[in-house]
Amino acid sequence: MSKNTWLHQCLARCPKLAVMVVGDLMLDHWVWGSVTRISPEAPIPVVDVQRYTYTPGGAANVVTNLRELGVPCFQVGVVGRDDSGRKLRALLRRGGADVSGVLADPDRPTTLKTRIVAHSQQMVRADFESREPLSAELQAQLLERVQELLPRVELVVFSDYDKGLFQPEFVKSLFQRAHAAGKRVIGGPKPVNLGRFQGADLVTLNAKEATQASGHAALPLSSLLQAGNELRRQLPGSHVLITRGEHGMSLFEKDGAVHHQPALASQVFDVSGAGDTVLSTLAWTLAAGASPAQAIEAASHAAAVVVRKVGTATANPEEILASFHG
Repeated sequence: MSKNTWLHQCLARCPKLAVMVVGDLMLDHWVWGSVTRISPEAPIPVVDVQRYTYTPGGAANVVTNLRELGVPCFQVGVVGRDDSGRKLRALLRRGGADVSGVLADPDRPTTLKTRIVAHSQQMVRADFESREPLSAELQAQLLERVQELLPRVELVVFSDYDKGLFQPEFVKSLFQRAHAAGKRVIGGPKPVNLGRFQGADLVTLNAKEATQASGHAALPLSSLLQAGNELRRQLPGSHVLITRGEHGMSLFEKDGAVHHQPALASQVFDVSGAGDTVLSTLAWTLAAGASPAQAIEAASHAAAVVVRKVGTATANPEEILASFHG
């Protein structure tokens, strides 16, 4: 099957494929401005604020990327009973996502990341969050919602930012229910939770995460191969993808094959959310019938599109196709 044929077929199938994304939800707050002077109070730039925007972040950005391709999405996760949580729900609804699986916890804040950007450059980021484990009651409610939604989806994504959601027994139950329903699972775990993701069809980590989890650096090539093989040993039966920024990405298939995909972006303005774009692209391509090697090729093109934009961005079908043909 030619490149053009399989990609067009995958994109054409997107509106017919439903995906459930379970993960740590965030609200990204962007403060945009310019710098023309230094503060007299300290040697720091003064940003003259011109506007501010909000975008879904974390696991919610995975859904936003999928919705950009027309994929029906079910979001599952937890927000606080606060203004940030209400904003995030509204943004997801406006984007066409089903948020019936988004629960409110009165005892924790919605994760909020505020970034101040001047002249296309991030100046500082402030995080408001809780990493406390999710209560047993909320875990049970989320599992109940997952069980209700599983018959309606083709594939499940677990997006882990280590904010307290992916507790051991909760993850175990998630996998058990997904496998019992015959659904494939792909995941983006944090290194501290890697062992909990055994049973995933495909797991993706960035270079820093892969180094932490494997004990081997993601560069040079000899060390990368050691890292990939060690991760594959820790996750038997799973494909492992290591994203390496400007050095591309490498897929370690469960049968031992290794595929290297070069980085494609000629210019990089902002890598915020690029990992979410990779995870979402893997989801829609694999759900549409692409091979793992084809999926990482599409992910590389989608990532190349979003890093050329400032802020948490998405890639639409036309941009992905243009990257392929370019």
